[in-house]
Amino acid sequence: MIAIALYFAIGCYASGLVMNMWTITRSNSLGDRILALDTMVINGIALTVLYGILSQTAVYFELSLIIAMVGFVSTVAYARFMLRGNVIE
Repeated sequence: MIAIALYFAIGCYASGLVMNMWTITRSNSLGDRILALDTMVINGIALTVLYGILSQTAVYFELSLIIAMVGFVSTVAYARFMLRGNVIE
């Protein structure tokens, strides 16, 4: 029963990932693209955690932490680039 719920959740987050990819390709403003990219990182983390639960290994949880750290740094860098025009001063 839990496997069915996990597959349903994976399908929901995968469809959200596809919708975010659509937003990135079709959006006009840079802010919307950055927000969609950040949401894609969150969906990627959720997919990694769900796959880790499904396969019952702890490696995927560590991978999700690494994805979260990289996603945070990239979001901050994109926002800083939007505000100032450069990332490194």
